[in-house]
Amino acid sequence: MEWVEVKIKTRTEAVEAISYMLTELGVGGVRIDDPKDILMHNTEAHDWDFVDESLLTNKDQDTVEIYCYLSKTEPYLQRVEEIKTRLAMIKQFIPIGEGIVTLQSREETEWANAWKQYYKPFRIGNHIVIQPTWEPATFLQEGDQVIELDPGMAFGTGTHETTSLCVELLEKYIKPENTILDVGCGSGILGIVAGKLGAKKVIGVDIDPNATKVAIENAKQNHMSDLIEIRQGDLLEVVQEKADIVVANIIADIIIKLVDPVPSVLQPHGLFIASGIITERLEDVKKAIEAGQFEIVEILSKGGWAAIVAKRKE
Repeated sequence: MEWVEVKIKTRTEAVEAISYMLTELGVGGVRIDDPKDILMHNTEAHDWDFVDESLLTNKDQDTVEIYCYLSKTEPYLQRVEEIKTRLAMIKQFIPIGEGIVTLQSREETEWANAWKQYYKPFRIGNHIVIQPTWEPATFLQEGDQVIELDPGMAFGTGTHETTSLCVELLEKYIKPENTILDVGCGSGILGIVAGKLGAKKVIGVDIDPNATKVAIENAKQNHMSDLIEIRQGDLLEVVQEKADIVVANIIADIIIKLVDPVPSVLQPHGLFIASGIITERLEDVKKAIEAGQFEIVEILSKGGWAAIVAKRKE
């Protein structure tokens, strides 16, 4: 099958917003090439071989390239214009850098596995090690929990600061027998982490059918199909249960929209872990959470991003 590769040149600060925008438009097959992710993980002693150094040659460290793929059997030029319109809207709130959109024809075999060269085993949190299904980790320590993850073409490989913040907070706050709700579950990484940390049940929700498919496969790969249930749809449409912890690694505007509905799926005194917040929007999210049925327990920051832990009031 022939595809059109759409490349968006942007900045790290805009990656989450653009990724979510593409999901809203129903665009699958997303790949994110961020040199800062590679450099961040090379700071660990065991990560010297995280990626082939040649991949960074001639790379502008401040430029992120987001790729998505549109079938030539659909009116793809119309979709590209929709993407450009949405980029202009995002630019009003977040610096997106160049924001240049370019097109190139591709055969499916050219791109289906291209992203694998960027993805090597790495550690997040204290004892969570993520390894791709094709390459085992060689730096394990006592007490480590290994997660085999094939991110496919969905969001959430675990390399981004926002995911790292969520993992650190889950390690700190999750208790055995907790029920966890992961809103915008992407590849399912946070749900699998929750299962490794002792959760008795995990519900993952995502509006993107490509993401839910990959999340189901990753849960199966980690022998957690009985513990993790993945549902496609919006929060209130597909979830009626009450969770002990709701985690949402999305973007600031969506987190603000979640403040009102989340208490309906959260136990009294349950925790809402919200990540994906650029530091420039932190005060906006704090105000929204404090104006709702929550009190803020903790705020963590890393690399220009923040995560909030809030407790539901009675």
